[in-house]
Amino acid sequence: MWLLRRPAAQAVPEPYDSFMRGHLCYYGYFQGQKTASQQSSVSPWGHTECHCADSGTQQGMGKDPSSRAVCSLLKPHHGAGSSPGRSAAPRAPQMVPLQGYESPREPRALFALPSAQGPLPAPRWPIECEVIKETIEHIEWIPPEPEPFCQLTDHPCLPTGEEQGTVVYQLNPVPSGSCFTRARAGGAPGPLSSPAAALEGSQDNTLLFESRFEGGNLQKAVKVGPYEYVLTLRPDLYTAKHTQWFYFRVQNTRKDTAYCFTIANLAKPKSLYGKGMCPLFYSQKDAQSHGIGWRRIGTDIRYSRGSSGEEPAAFRLSWSARFPHDSDTCYFAHCYPYTYSDLQRYLRAVAADPARSRYCAVRVLCRSLAGNMVYVLTITAPSGGAAKRAVVLSARAHPGESGGSWAMQGFLDFILSAAPDAQLLRQLFVFKVVPMLNPDGVVVGNSRCSLAGRDPNRAYRTGSRGSFPAVWHLRAMVERLLAEREVALYCDFHGHSRKNNVFMYGCDGGRDGSETRLWERVFPLMLSKNAPDKFSFSSCKFKVQKSKEGTGRVVMWRMGIANSYTLEAAFGGSTLGGRNSHFTVEDLKSLGYHLCDTLLDFCDPNPAKFQRCLEEVGALLRQRLGSGQSWSDVSTSELESSTSGSDSSVSDVSPERRESPWGQKGRGASVAQSQLQLRRRKRLRSRRVRNATRRPSATQWSHGGDPVSVAQPTSACHGGTRGAFSPTVVPRQPQPCSPTSPSVLVPTPRGREEAEELHRAVPGAHTALRHHRTAATATRMEGRH
Repeated sequence: MWLLRRPAAQAVPEPYDSFMRGHLCYYGYFQGQKTASQQSSVSPWGHTECHCADSGTQQGMGKDPSSRAVCSLLKPHHGAGSSPGRSAAPRAPQMVPLQGYESPREPRALFALPSAQGPLPAPRWPIECEVIKETIEHIEWIPPEPEPFCQLTDHPCLPTGEEQGTVVYQLNPVPSGSCFTRARAGGAPGPLSSPAAALEGSQDNTLLFESRFEGGNLQKAVKVGPYEYVLTLRPDLYTAKHTQWFYFRVQNTRKDTAYCFTIANLAKPKSLYGKGMCPLFYSQKDAQSHGIGWRRIGTDIRYSRGSSGEEPAAFRLSWSARFPHDSDTCYFAHCYPYTYSDLQRYLRAVAADPARSRYCAVRVLCRSLAGNMVYVLTITAPSGGAAKRAVVLSARAHPGESGGSWAMQGFLDFILSAAPDAQLLRQLFVFKVVPMLNPDGVVVGNSRCSLAGRDPNRAYRTGSRGSFPAVWHLRAMVERLLAEREVALYCDFHGHSRKNNVFMYGCDGGRDGSETRLWERVFPLMLSKNAPDKFSFSSCKFKVQKSKEGTGRVVMWRMGIANSYTLEAAFGGSTLGGRNSHFTVEDLKSLGYHLCDTLLDFCDPNPAKFQRCLEEVGALLRQRLGSGQSWSDVSTSELESSTSGSDSSVSDVSPERRESPWGQKGRGASVAQSQLQLRRRKRLRSRRVRNATRRPSATQWSHGGDPVSVAQPTSACHGGTRGAFSPTVVPRQPQPCSPTSPSVLVPTPRGREEAEELHRAVPGAHTALRHHRTAATATRMEGRH
């Protein structure tokens, strides 16, 4: 008998849901006896390695997971003074059900991971989705020359409207208001329908469209001319919006004929197509005969507002293209596709490589709503254990931002290589990597949402395990990681549709006079120096906006990770260093290498690099603030917009708030001062309401000096303001490197209705209340002396 136990630092086992989440091992220990010959030790991967004297088997990384089972329901409890690893006498553990489970259950098997032999696990689709049986794969290719941005045109290539054409492809839409119910491998049961119009003969030049494959999302195609088509994208499943990503196939092409395509229902008013970005094109014949993969194509590109007058407004993308071959199979896409099956093929290759699998453990973090596996990789050298710091990386929370997956693969290629820097990084850090957070959205071709119909990158704070399992388990994993060791960096990989280059969003938490002021800006500045032709430090933003409180970077920052970032890689390309050209797959993959290189610079024991960059950041802020002003008296976050140009929904921030004062020459000081006054006003107002809701019977003062009684909300956890939330101080467990870790601000939900009622009842009372509280405080101080 043997038992694989949790490390002592983890007080509570990881909670798992009905999809059998987890990667701890428990095998046949229901009688509660353990022989004295068994010994255990904590591995640097956070698991426990068990050594059985009778078999000599080491249970740890790299072993076949099918031979083990998950124990997420039982926890061995030892008596006071006894060591869990070295007990004087064997003791039977107490079986304690975890929170959320009514009674103990039998141990459950781990998920099947991609193996070197046999077919990959088939993606699971919602039952509303039809799926063709063909396997879609594309080759990687690097263009021999940079692909420049195109010249814009003011003349649309489409002369007629959709209503005058013939529908040549149409999928049955998901009923409005429906929600996800169940999924199966292969999608909808039964025979496939025929959404494409049948050809009338060999002379029929109608294109045959298809999108019922991984990542495809074309809903409808209307032929409005001999070679002109109006296309409609399917919104994110179970929503009526978020149309940006596109990926579809065309067949029955005619060589050297000018075709015109118009996507008529894009959601965003601004796009990089308006700055010269071109769609991506792939020819099957070129790939087979010449080894040419995805490339930029298109002329007469135009991005404009639709003329239908609908609200919300739809926007149109038009372009002309010529196919290189007759009767070819071709694809168009918004960005280089990277599917869930692509990830599984990559992970299978890693697991089959004896060298890489020695220091990379591929496990399953959880299952998605559809039952697809969300993988987590633990990468580190076998030595060093508890002394190592951790780095947490994730990608594809937004499924339409496939560039994040290519950057993640570039990171994995380097960190798993034999390069000296990669070996050093594995010696210094434990890397926890979740390469695809939203596999369901990637499978069905969503732009932004999961099958819950909501944005998972707004669910890190309040998202439930049932609606957002990957986000919930990622946060739980980071919480346990913070209890064990310091987390040096968190970075979530995304794509951006309105700004070129690569940049970061961070969290400015340094207050006036703080010794850590501006530290969060050092890592992005170092990255801009390591990738000067791609990364733009001037595009980075660090203000934490209220609408972004639920994002991964903000929640991880509030949990205690000071260097918490969102890495944004443009769908277009770079305008730095005289490039003005599109990103290639190799450009995106190189971001992973540059991230590793910057991590070594950032954590260099010699502080010279860090100090030089810190001084440079301070000089840049003083220059932007203007002469004659002391920037140390102003919060640095007030000098910039929160995430100007953020690729979130357009309605997140009003246009006047999106404009950055840094871009206004000669007005930086006045703007900073006015924003600082507004910030102070809001602070006093929210403190007044917060203090009032904490007292059973609060009394405030109006402008006339009359007391105003304010009712106490029925529940303390549903009162207060600061929008919908108010920070609550929750002490964090001490980390090994900092025994006296400070308290961390963790947001908790607050109600809006009580706040609005208070503001209506006591208009402007914060001024009188401030004087009243100041006088009361002075009286108390005199009494003490």
